[in-house]
Amino acid sequence: MTKKYYGGCDVGSTTGKAVILDENGNIVASVIVPSEIDPEETSVKALEAACAKVDDLASYKDLAYLVGTGYGRNEVAFANENISEISCHALGTFSCAPDVKTIVDIGGQDVKTISLNGDGSVLEFAMNDKCAAGTGRFFEAMSRIFRMDLDEFSSLSLKANKIIPVTAQCSVFAESEVISLLARRNPPEEIAAGIQTAVSKRCFTLLKRIGMQPLVTVTGGCAKSKGLIKALTKTIGMEVTPLPVDPQIIGALGAAVFARRR
Repeated sequence: MTKKYYGGCDVGSTTGKAVILDENGNIVASVIVPSEIDPEETSVKALEAACAKVDDLASYKDLAYLVGTGYGRNEVAFANENISEISCHALGTFSCAPDVKTIVDIGGQDVKTISLNGDGSVLEFAMNDKCAAGTGRFFEAMSRIFRMDLDEFSSLSLKANKIIPVTAQCSVFAESEVISLLARRNPPEEIAAGIQTAVSKRCFTLLKRIGMQPLVTVTGGCAKSKGLIKALTKTIGMEVTPLPVDPQIIGALGAAVFARRR
C-alpha cells in the first residue's frame, strides 16, 4: 500500500463514529454505528466498516496513525493515541468551518460548550454531566413518550403555534411533567416546543459560562434536530451555523485530523 490513511474513532455512549482521511486531509470514509456494551467492540465495528469503504485498506491495522476519542477512548487499546472529545470537537469543527468560534456539543449523556482559539485549540469549555436533561438520552426518552422516532420528534415542535413551558430541571421529573401535560390533552407540538426551549435555555446557560462568540454551531447527533436548532437560535439571539459535514462525526473527524498531524 503506497498511500497513507489516518483514522479517528469517537466511541460515544450511544454511537461509535469513525472517519478516515487521506494524505491530503480529505474525508474518504465515515460511518456511524450503534454502540455496543464493550467500547472496544464498538470501535472495531466502526473502524472496520469505515475501512471497508476504502479500496486500499484491508483493516484498521493498516492505518498510518489512529486516534481514539469519546467517553470510551481509554478502552481502545490499539489506538496510537487517545485525545479528549473536547479537543477533537474543537479541531474537527475548525478543520471544516474555521470561522466558528463557539460549539455546543450535545452528546448521548452530556452537554458541552466550547470556545475556540484562532488555531482550533480549546480556549474555554463548560460541561453539564450531572443530569441527563438535554442530552441525546433525554431526547430518546421524550420521543418514546410521544410514540415517535427521533426524526419525527425533532420536527414536531416546528408545527407549534405557541410554547407550553416544561419547567422541570431533572430528566426524570421532566418526563413526568410531559406525561401529565399530554394526559391533559395539550397539543403535542406545543409541549414539544416547550421541551426544545427548555433544552436550549440549558445550553445558553453553559454558553454564557464560556463567553459566547459568533459564529456558533452545534455538534453531535442532536444537531440534526430541526426543532432544537430553531429554539436555540431564538434563545441565543443569533443564527446557528450549519456545518458542511455530518455534525455527528465531528469528534471522529477531529481525531483523524490529529492523527494526520502526528
